[in-house]
Amino acid sequence: MHNRRVLVVGAAGRLGAAIVDVFADREVIAHTRASLDITDPTAVIRAVERAAPAVVVNCAAFNDVDGAEDRPVEALATNAFGVRTLARAADAAGATLVHYGSDFVFDGTATAPYDEDASPSPMSTYAVSKLLGEWFALDAARGFVLRVESLFGGPRGSMGRRGSLDAIVEGLQQGRAVPVFTDRVVSPSYVDDIARATKHLIDSQAPPGVYHCVNSGCATWYEIAAEAARILGVTPRLEPITVDQVRLKARRPRFCALANGKLAAAGFAMPAWHDALRRWLARPEGGIRHDTMDRVHG
Repeated sequence: MHNRRVLVVGAAGRLGAAIVDVFADREVIAHTRASLDITDPTAVIRAVERAAPAVVVNCAAFNDVDGAEDRPVEALATNAFGVRTLARAADAAGATLVHYGSDFVFDGTATAPYDEDASPSPMSTYAVSKLLGEWFALDAARGFVLRVESLFGGPRGSMGRRGSLDAIVEGLQQGRAVPVFTDRVVSPSYVDDIARATKHLIDSQAPPGVYHCVNSGCATWYEIAAEAARILGVTPRLEPITVDQVRLKARRPRFCALANGKLAAAGFAMPAWHDALRRWLARPEGGIRHDTMDRVHG
């Protein structure tokens, strides 16, 4: 019988939960950090051997961009060396590996969306750790790196690490002044769309390698906040700011837009970011299905 088992690592986050949900048609072994710490090589090897999956999807990451400047060993342990262990374990099991990269591997000096052939130029410890993780993932015999950015999705108002859009939407709904960058250009990524694209690449036997897996189009955070206010039907109180006005430990790329043409050529056209934003904001509070979380260990 064809092996349809999928091992998901980092299943407690918004992307991990979406991945578990999209693969509901097959056997999913889902681990949170509580049940599998990818910085523990022995535990990773044992978990992959026990699961004997056809696919390993890594949603675990150290995402504290500024914190990585003070805790580089932790960032590298998760974002780089943990990925190396997963890649080796996936190879030993004959499994496909899917790992999620970041727009931060670029320096943000471009004037048009980056494609997969653009040369990385990381500017922070976090960015370096993510680039190393990409290289290790691509060492796998069948390794995919899906670069994502500015993640949103999942239940609004939920516990867990909040993203920029969570804070913006909360501020808009509460009528507070919302500071937003006018000089950072991004391609927002809706986790539901990323999950569907991930499944398509696996099921269609697409060539392994790097794919930019973001919603189509790009905008400044100011423009995204204004669109969110329009969808919500509220009058926004937006405070325009620039990157230079905010004291941040880690440098941020200003132009982060990614081109997703390679993904479209592989048969999956990502919807526009404003369409994805509309679908997310239309979801009832609490969004993630209960049976999804029932399948998550830890």
